[in-house]
Amino acid sequence: MVKKIEKDVARFYQIAKGKIRKDLGKYIGKTELIGRKGRELVSIPVPQIELPRFRFDPSQAGGVGQGEGKAGTPVGFDPDGDGNGKAGDMPGQHLREVEISLTELAEMLGEELELPRIEPKGKNEIHTQKDKYSTIRNTGPASLRNFKRTYKEALKRQISSQIYDHQHPVIIPIHDDIRYKSWKETKLPETNAVVFYIMDISGSMAEAQKEIVRIESFWINAWLKASYKGITTRYIVHDAAAHEVDEEAFFSLRESGGTIISSAYELCSNIIEKDYNPHEWNIYFFQFSDGDNWGEKDNSICLEILNGKLLPVCNLFGYGQVHSDYGSGEYLSFLEGNLSSEDRLILSEIDSKEDIMDSIRDFLGKGL
Repeated sequence: MVKKIEKDVARFYQIAKGKIRKDLGKYIGKTELIGRKGRELVSIPVPQIELPRFRFDPSQAGGVGQGEGKAGTPVGFDPDGDGNGKAGDMPGQHLREVEISLTELAEMLGEELELPRIEPKGKNEIHTQKDKYSTIRNTGPASLRNFKRTYKEALKRQISSQIYDHQHPVIIPIHDDIRYKSWKETKLPETNAVVFYIMDISGSMAEAQKEIVRIESFWINAWLKASYKGITTRYIVHDAAAHEVDEEAFFSLRESGGTIISSAYELCSNIIEKDYNPHEWNIYFFQFSDGDNWGEKDNSICLEILNGKLLPVCNLFGYGQVHSDYGSGEYLSFLEGNLSSEDRLILSEIDSKEDIMDSIRDFLGKGL
């Protein structure tokens, strides 16, 4: 039976989660959350939650004062003060730290944005082996000895050899009677997904733009991990040349240089050809840039790679363009003009952190 205090604590956390969900956009835009590597829980300050406490009846006030003082001295009186302070007219803010898991935050994000559950497309089932103790063998370690089967074997042996006494039933197993639990390899279907995060780190992408990209990538990945089991992520960064980096580098890298988007597309295509059979993997791309690219020539190369290598094998290709005062912002218009009929291509404009949730809805709102 659940104790009353446990019910009160559970109710408090339900109220706290409601407060978090109400201001979810504010928490999603916090950079501190994406840096919590290796921790499943995060502390979030939730405002204006009144915890139950005892209140004294003013008519019953009274009691013995403690400490030094003289009769008639006001409470809190400062003899050294000038007495010119003014009363404030604004209420104080009451904050309480509430611990919540990143998985729960990701699920709140999905509920708030009304994101559909993932429905894998194409031939995406491969088989993995799982050991299950479902058989019996004559040999094995003592820890896996099966008493019931050992007893049955001993009983069958004694009955068949006519040494079993119905009046004095004593069953004594011998070595040949002992049976052990054993495993059986079973093949289970498993849905695989690989997600490529592509970020422009050229000179026109200032730190503010890179921060937006990292926050949005983090929350997209958090929601996908809550929906897919065993998801694989690959991180690609590029300026005039593309490189694959690990997750830590992706969320902390600082670089500058020119911009050749096709270098990232070529690298992704090579990785897919080498490691991911499109008939067995669901493949997703999330690319972020300020829309600046090295001329019309590279735009044409990008279009060729998209049409010939990436779009035919992927479930979704999301391109998010982050507003920058230094970038031209022309790449999104180029994609709209040449690939507007492509259902797997989703475009999103991100002007500031306040647009992150809308951008995630753009990418994931139609399902995967």
